[in-house]
Amino acid sequence: MTGSESPIDDLDRRIIHALQHDARHTSATTIAESLDVSARTVRNRIHKLEDAGVIRGYDVDVDYEAAGYQLHTLIVCTAPIHRREEVARRALDVEGVVAIREVMTGADNVHVEVVGTDSNDLSRIGRDLNDTGLEVVDEDLIRNEYTRPFHRFRSPTDTDSE
Repeated sequence: MTGSESPIDDLDRRIIHALQHDARHTSATTIAESLDVSARTVRNRIHKLEDAGVIRGYDVDVDYEAAGYQLHTLIVCTAPIHRREEVARRALDVEGVVAIREVMTGADNVHVEVVGTDSNDLSRIGRDLNDTGLEVVDEDLIRNEYTRPFHRFRSPTDTDSE
């Protein structure tokens, strides 16, 4: 594959878009009907995209507040560049950590999403993150998070507002 070729084609993009929109309630048959291909083609494409690592999983979107956990927090940290990946992976073992993002630029290069039960729990999480080699720089309570499918996976002929 040359640098100008994409690892996925237009049909793959449209399948991904449908899955990003609502994977739980979107069957291969439904996708196939909207794309005018067979359900078998869609299933085969999904399996190939999974095998290639393009589709890495299907996540559950949890409303932590509705589940009784009011302290859904983004903790911004700094890690030494040469140890950033190692430290970020180790931080996944801290109880209460639900997601970690490595950031490529700036000093605040690791963003840790945590869920705590109270301020004491958040303090413990901060100490545990510090013990992994992360320096906590800032903490922000998350009120809401909104997501949408990536627009370039949508068909150029789609007119919906997604």
